[in-house]
Amino acid sequence: MYRRPVLHPLFALVAIALALALTAPAHAAGTLTPVGAGHDPMRTTDHRVQVTIDNGFSRTEVHQTFHNPASQDLEAIFRLPLPLHASLSEMTIYAGELELQGEVLPADEAEALYEEEKRRGHDTGLGSKNDIQSFDFRVYPVRAGEETTVRFVYYQPVVLDGGVGRYLYPLEAGGTDDRGASFWTQNDDVDGTLSIEVDLRSAWPLADVRVPGFEAAASVQEVGEDRYSIELQRTDASLDTDFVVYYRLEQDLPGRVEMITHRPDPNQPGTFMMLLTPAVDLAPIQGGRDFVFVLDTSGSMAGKISTLSRGVVRAIGELDPDDRFRIVTFSDRARELGRGWRSATGDNADAALRDLQRLRADGSTNLYDGLELGFRDMDADRATSVILVTDAVTNTGVIEPKAFHELMAKSDVRVFGFLLGNSGNWPLMEVITETSGGFYAQVSNQDDILGQVLLAQEKVNFEALHDAELHIDGIDAFEVTGRASRKIYRGQQLALFGRYSGSGPARVRLDAALTGQDTSYATRFDFPAVSHDHPELERLWALARIEEIEALQRTGLMDGAEGDSAVQDLGVAYQIVTDHTSMVVMADAAFQEHGVERRNRDRVSAESDARARRSAQPVQRARVDSAEPMFGGRRAPAAGSGGNGGGSGAGAFGLLEALLLLFGGGTLFFLRRTAG
Repeated sequence: MYRRPVLHPLFALVAIALALALTAPAHAAGTLTPVGAGHDPMRTTDHRVQVTIDNGFSRTEVHQTFHNPASQDLEAIFRLPLPLHASLSEMTIYAGELELQGEVLPADEAEALYEEEKRRGHDTGLGSKNDIQSFDFRVYPVRAGEETTVRFVYYQPVVLDGGVGRYLYPLEAGGTDDRGASFWTQNDDVDGTLSIEVDLRSAWPLADVRVPGFEAAASVQEVGEDRYSIELQRTDASLDTDFVVYYRLEQDLPGRVEMITHRPDPNQPGTFMMLLTPAVDLAPIQGGRDFVFVLDTSGSMAGKISTLSRGVVRAIGELDPDDRFRIVTFSDRARELGRGWRSATGDNADAALRDLQRLRADGSTNLYDGLELGFRDMDADRATSVILVTDAVTNTGVIEPKAFHELMAKSDVRVFGFLLGNSGNWPLMEVITETSGGFYAQVSNQDDILGQVLLAQEKVNFEALHDAELHIDGIDAFEVTGRASRKIYRGQQLALFGRYSGSGPARVRLDAALTGQDTSYATRFDFPAVSHDHPELERLWALARIEEIEALQRTGLMDGAEGDSAVQDLGVAYQIVTDHTSMVVMADAAFQEHGVERRNRDRVSAESDARARRSAQPVQRARVDSAEPMFGGRRAPAAGSGGNGGGSGAGAFGLLEALLLLFGGGTLFFLRRTAG
């Protein structure tokens, strides 16, 4: 007879996390290979990372130095996992006394120029985007017996969740691109020094900073008021472990609206980034529930099935007696273990364990088939959750994102996603979650899993604001990304990017439904006529627009050719690398010879000047609704605080706690919309 172990949940978390670490293979991503057969691998002699986190976005600057041990000049390729929502904006090559800068062009033009410069024997480079997998950096020549350094810079928004910020520098490959992995010479060791430096600046009081997995190796020091310095120095290291930073704000901070802008010319449109942190009382969800476990048993799950089985049974053991469950597995096709709904009793948990122990990881990934079977036989009178475990890299059966969009709309579910690893199919996850009005979070093996569980608990256990939509009146705000967010969950911060013309006071209103009643939250503040401090916002806005266009293409709501043209135009205009643009690196004379406009050089100069001004000043608080609080001055709940008397939501936390720590793929939580 299965019995729930008498074990404190924290001890269970540690034990399961260790089990996952032992079963999940590590794939290095900081790999470098010479082009052509028969050459010794390049040696990385130095890998240096400098990060600044400030006012809602981060800047990451990477210096990768490598040595060519061969007796001839070679071309080399360096690959970095694609950071989520990252705008690659600078690439520089240092070879001897040479310093070459990059400019973004349409991908085919950049490729042609790179090949032409290479044919001439000139120093050159090319930065490109490998679909959802990685940024690839090609460099020629890496001279025989000498060192070459590649420098690149990317920007990302950093959004708080439950008062917690998270920054990830990805190095561990996800293991989902086996064909691509077989190409790379696995030389991910650093002969010299791996160094990572983070300058963390917060406009709000900080309570704590964590670097999970590197507590003993990393130095975390408070260097000013709400400013921290984080440093990691390692010799003889490998580029195979992600670096994650968590920072937590003080509790009981107010709900608020923050905004930063850039508008150097009052006669031209400005750009803004607006952060909304609601402080709205949300009631806990009560009552018995149904749970459907939809489990990926394809070949990518090899080595994880045993851990997966124990996690599911542990999760069932955490349910209440009036809860029910089903288990669906999928690889080439989907099938159900057992027959229909089973009550969450010890006997049924024992039977489920026997079923799961017979599973073997094999075959391809038919994600659509698994979801379709999982969505069957739901009881409209019960709150139903569907937990999907996969890396979302579907390759069999229905694979078009548009079909997933239609399935989610038809199934009337909401989706909570946890995408583990750096090579999961996050665009498909985004289609699934956004269609349903849910959310997803990327989770690395280095993440603080307990923290992820606490943040998930806040959303799964409490009601949400429904049909949320933001309105801006008084100035002309246009091309605003993320304006309509169908649901806002407990602790969630919304980030919107947009353009505006005009200046002066504007009324900002958030309309939503709460507990079945329409409600509005509003404030008024100024949009400036001139603002010089954040030129990086233009790239972040352009990337957000590009991602919206690509989402429309994936769901069939925008013509493919029209979208591709828009993405290319935005990439060139705002100098960011996309699926349709690349960054070519050449000497100044080569740019002049080929008639290439130096747009990126001018942008980099403006961004550098603004960064220097901000660094010399105290951190500026960007709140704009202090005089007229949008959320009435109510306090935003801290993650794990419970709120509303601490309602716990009947078993959901134990279930999350068991599952999030176990699965080497993504974990999704689907709740029927009737559940809140």
